[in-house]
Amino acid sequence: MAEIINLRQVRKAREKAEREAKAAENRVLFGRPKKAKTLAETRKAIEATRHEGHRLTDPDKE
Repeated sequence: MAEIINLRQVRKAREKAEREAKAAENRVLFGRPKKAKTLAETRKAIEATRHEGHRLTDPDKE
């Protein structure tokens, strides 16, 4: 004979699993410490400055 299940509990368990999966994904995407964020921003600024320094013409004079 088939096992009797409570559909409300199954629905809530499924929704909870989806929320937990989304939370794990967000921890990976947004869970960097402040020091790592500022270090990445600083490196990006240095790279942009270095890249702009190699231009042959000045974009402001055009």
